[in-house]
Amino acid sequence: MQKTFSKIVGLVAVYCFVFGAMRFTAKADTDVRRDPIVQAVEKVKESLVNISTKTMVPVQDPFQDFFGQFFGPSQRSSQRYQESFSLGSGVIINEDGYILSNNHVVQRANQIQITVGTNLYNAKLIAASPTVDVALLKIEAKRGEKFHAMKFARDDDVLLGETVIALGNPFGLGFSVSRGILSSTTRRPETEKGPLDYKDWLQTDAAINPGNSGGALIDIRGELIGLNVAVFRDQNAQGIGFAIPIKRVAEALSDIFTPEESNQQLWFGVKINSNTNGLLVANIEPGSPADKAGLKKGDTVVQVGEKAPRNFIEFVVEVLSRSQKQADVPLVVTRGGGERFNINVHLVPQKTVFNADLIRKKIGATFQEITPDLQQYLNLPARQGFIVAGVDPNSPAEKAGLERGLLINAIDHEPAGDILDAAKILYNKKANDSVEFAVTALRQVRGNLFQMQQGTITVKLR
Repeated sequence: MQKTFSKIVGLVAVYCFVFGAMRFTAKADTDVRRDPIVQAVEKVKESLVNISTKTMVPVQDPFQDFFGQFFGPSQRSSQRYQESFSLGSGVIINEDGYILSNNHVVQRANQIQITVGTNLYNAKLIAASPTVDVALLKIEAKRGEKFHAMKFARDDDVLLGETVIALGNPFGLGFSVSRGILSSTTRRPETEKGPLDYKDWLQTDAAINPGNSGGALIDIRGELIGLNVAVFRDQNAQGIGFAIPIKRVAEALSDIFTPEESNQQLWFGVKINSNTNGLLVANIEPGSPADKAGLKKGDTVVQVGEKAPRNFIEFVVEVLSRSQKQADVPLVVTRGGGERFNINVHLVPQKTVFNADLIRKKIGATFQEITPDLQQYLNLPARQGFIVAGVDPNSPAEKAGLERGLLINAIDHEPAGDILDAAKILYNKKANDSVEFAVTALRQVRGNLFQMQQGTITVKLR
């Protein structure tokens, strides 16, 4: 009896020891600190990058050469520059190294460098929208090198009050995480130059500081819902940060999308809307490569080559990848009742179509881009604006009052980025259509002192 009791006690002791050890191991393996916030950050931290830029800023008065060219001879002097540096953040969206960030992070940059983990890369700007403050960059990596891409949340899949996480590189100090809630999905923040183009920005009380710009705003599933862009600057405001919804980022890229090959922007001529029903062709530019290839408004793109892009950004990346190898982009589209078509789009350099000759043909004036040093001096937005270098006699431009030396700031309320942008705006206009130019006149008072007067001039196209 005693032996049997001893055996039972011994078995109980072994059971307690084993069971206790199992419970201890289970507790050790489940660290209570690894809550959903920590797990979400672990999913995406390899997709966040630091961005540093170098810009050459003029330190002498740039008006001397400018007015010598357009208002008569003057004594020329050499221009000196100094280096200006800035920092920001970005999000890897494709394993080949495509990155989303804010335009203001990289605007006017002469050099862009990306830090991924501990590795430093050069990068180039692929496309940008100053109005929506979105930029698409590409890492110049080794052949075959792959990166960790962040997963996108579905369009408009956000909940008021849900937990969100802001990731970035505040003040250039390195990777940083802040947590908050989604306060609003319908904000239109003001910037130094007025409200930006979209009114449905995301608002959060997660801390967004300088350097967070271009970083990620994610949900607790670790999916990208927006790009950090700004914090409300008011002495009485606290915890009011903004992000561009990922849906608006895709729409902005659709508007500015132009593949690049050998440093030449290529013309595609299609606007794509990404929605739950696929990649819908929303608009075709007349005479464009897409138009000539047979794409129709209402078509749905289901494949680019052998790949089936799930959203517009993936579509952009696939077209970019194809265009870097050849100018032809093979598409598979569905139309009407679902009939499938194979369409081959042959891209052409944009500058062969959208150039100063097109502008002169439309209005009878010759435009010239404003130099970077003059932009810096006048505090103009990046790549925005040009000057009237000449006006044809009896042309629509002359009859409307455009004069040599005027600065063009906008066309039909659209920022005048460069000659290519201006030609694009005029391309779809018809004869006798009216176009409004926002202009600045510089009147020389005495010496190098000039008076600036702003106004608008309406020109009828021919």
